[in-house]
Amino acid sequence: MLLRHSPLTANDFRQCLRIATGATLGFAICKFFDLSNGVFFTVTPMLLLGLVPVMNAHAMRQLLASAVMAGIEVGIVGGLFGSHPGMILPIVFALFLYRFAAMSRGNLFLFGANGVISLSIMLHFASYPSVDINNLIFSNFWATVTSVIIAYAVTALWPDVEPRASMAAVVKAPNRMRHEALLGASIATASFLVFQVFNLRDSMSAQATTLLLLFPMHWNGALGYARKRAIGTLFGVTFGLVGQGLLYDWSGLLIFVIPLLWIGLMLFSQVHVREASGSGVGFGAMTTLGILFGQYLTPNNDLVFSALYRISSILVAIVATLLLCYLVHRLLNRFEVTKFGV
Repeated sequence: MLLRHSPLTANDFRQCLRIATGATLGFAICKFFDLSNGVFFTVTPMLLLGLVPVMNAHAMRQLLASAVMAGIEVGIVGGLFGSHPGMILPIVFALFLYRFAAMSRGNLFLFGANGVISLSIMLHFASYPSVDINNLIFSNFWATVTSVIIAYAVTALWPDVEPRASMAAVVKAPNRMRHEALLGASIATASFLVFQVFNLRDSMSAQATTLLLLFPMHWNGALGYARKRAIGTLFGVTFGLVGQGLLYDWSGLLIFVIPLLWIGLMLFSQVHVREASGSGVGFGAMTTLGILFGQYLTPNNDLVFSALYRISSILVAIVATLLLCYLVHRLLNRFEVTKFGV
């Protein structure tokens, strides 16, 4: 079953308001000030408010640290080794490895998750001569700072009405943590290589999908999330197409675009909160919608081609990632020190 059949609690509803309003504010700020790389401003607050039920200082430190580290690494790696793919791959693998190791430990999951996505996307785009690396880095950094401010603002506006139960810590054996870190780093590096070799500059949704599939940190989790991600993508794309049909020639008017985006995010955030599984149908639909609106909806461009392309590219990315995930999982399980275990 995709959803719980229980109604939304007061806390759940307020979290939905925080997610929808926070992501919409990020989108509006980006478009109003004509900032580049709008996907960062739309998706980052969505990632923060979706994965962290209530904004707190620990989450803020993780998010800011991940943005700073990714910016420094992209500046150094992209600037010094961008034209040397043979040298860059081992470095990229090491950068992914320590992030997935942080995710596996649990208490630094947000640092690793946000870092994996921003590092992969920025490194890929930094390889194109027409892309200003400094602008890319600072766009991601300021989007992160803006997301933190927005998250605190909407949390103050719609605070929880009752205390939440603390999440129980998951104790993992060292061999399992090694398995998860190596699995994630191997597939993230392979994803980066494929997008570089085939020059897939317009497939950000597919690139993000290959990484989001790794968030469960193991093969069974990736397999379960793949179905949810595909369904979520379909929902997000469908809403985007319907919205484009309603807007028609008014897609360049923020006064119409902003309410439409908020409605879509509010609908999908309820699915996300009901699932209570971190990354699922709702989260996939929200991120798809955020990428479509943040990156591809401009006064001179509509969503139709982009939306249809998103479906095909994401389905291919899901199948390819699952196949590679299974192979790496089987390989790592052959050795006792990297066996998944418990």
